[in-house]
Amino acid sequence: MSEIFLNVLPIFVLILTGWLVVRLGYLKPAVGDALGDFVFRVAVPVLLFRTIAEADFKEGSPWPLWVAYFSGVAITWTCGHLAATLGFGRDARMGVLAGVSSAFANTVFIGLPLVSRVVGEDGIVAISILLSVHLPVMMIAGTVMMERAERKTSGRPGQGILRLLGGVARNLVRNPLVIGLAFGALFHLLGQPLGGPVKVVVDQLAGVAAPAALVSIGMALDKYGLAGNTGLAAVTSTLKLLVLPGAVFAACHLLGLNDSWTAALVLTSSVPTGVNAWLIANHFDVGHALASSTITLTTALGVLSVSAWAYLLM
Repeated sequence: MSEIFLNVLPIFVLILTGWLVVRLGYLKPAVGDALGDFVFRVAVPVLLFRTIAEADFKEGSPWPLWVAYFSGVAITWTCGHLAATLGFGRDARMGVLAGVSSAFANTVFIGLPLVSRVVGEDGIVAISILLSVHLPVMMIAGTVMMERAERKTSGRPGQGILRLLGGVARNLVRNPLVIGLAFGALFHLLGQPLGGPVKVVVDQLAGVAAPAALVSIGMALDKYGLAGNTGLAAVTSTLKLLVLPGAVFAACHLLGLNDSWTAALVLTSSVPTGVNAWLIANHFDVGHALASSTITLTTALGVLSVSAWAYLLM
């Protein structure tokens, strides 16, 4: 267990480093925002492009992988929603946000570096296949459910479903991660190998993605903190760190995924809540404190829970 812990610890030390350099005033928060933009718009899309372009999809259909992960998401999201609405008496909008906070893993900034370090290349292939649909599925589900909850809570007429989905689709088409995955798939289908100076540049940019992502998420954490709703946040954090990976682990075994893909999916699901929960809260102006507290709690406790899951998997 100590060996696993020491293997996982550097992931969270880099996050802590990012948090400290902002917290102590050594760098301004704007530097973290700029680094996060670089990671999201350049480094990670290049990493995804290279992974898909050079991947050997010997496992065949991606459907078992998607079903295994999103069945865990559905179970955990439902538990978070019911905990908020029935357990804490919150309205439907807070129920949706509790579900999002419980089930939306930080797949890009923490999941990718973690899987790369613990599982290796096969794990990166698995998480890249997941990322090809993760953001669209989660953002569409969160947006549509929040829109319905707002109509139910306020009684006002909402946007039409086609208009709502059209807006989400436009954002996704411009999303750098989607673009990186699409170009990687194109290169893979064409059988176009990467070589020469292009290969060197792509490898160097891809190599920056993991450490830069971890430092940038740490620098961003200073703006969150424990902002309230700590009782409900404790529940959503427990769901995120324990129930989601447990459900994904069970689904992977039921569907017969191999050890590498199972480890990649479970570790990805075990990482802290992603900043997307905050973005949804900010967009719909509800539950900022819950999203903020869940992000902070899951990040603070993540080194222990991730190490425990890694120990069970390895």
